[in-house]
Amino acid sequence: MHPAALELLTQLGYSTEELRSKSWDEFARPESPPLDFVFTVCDKAAGESCPFWPGHPMTAHWGVEDPAAFAGSPEAQRRLLARIYFELESRIKLFASLPLEDLDSLTLKRRLDEIGSLRLDEGSAATSPPS
Repeated sequence: MHPAALELLTQLGYSTEELRSKSWDEFARPESPPLDFVFTVCDKAAGESCPFWPGHPMTAHWGVEDPAAFAGSPEAQRRLLARIYFELESRIKLFASLPLEDLDSLTLKRRLDEIGSLRLDEGSAATSPPS
């Protein structure tokens, strides 16, 4: 786990004791619980081949700048991680507000892709899904 990411999560009130980096292989084993959705987030992840996911989940790429590849001062790195956190938080709020039971698969996939293309700042409020 990235130390600055752990520091940010701790400042935001999250417990980080049990957090660890996981290989996607951990979720692709036959005995793993099936997934409904898989979101890739790193810039590089969109170009990588994904493993077979049990249960055939819907996938979307919600790319953000890779903080591990960032070169800058510790303060600039903290600002980048905060921006990424709030961008992903906004996307998750939009996702959680979708009326999943009312959307067919194609519309849901389109909405997930639209959410992934949004660039939201810390001050942005994500209160409604894209149309």
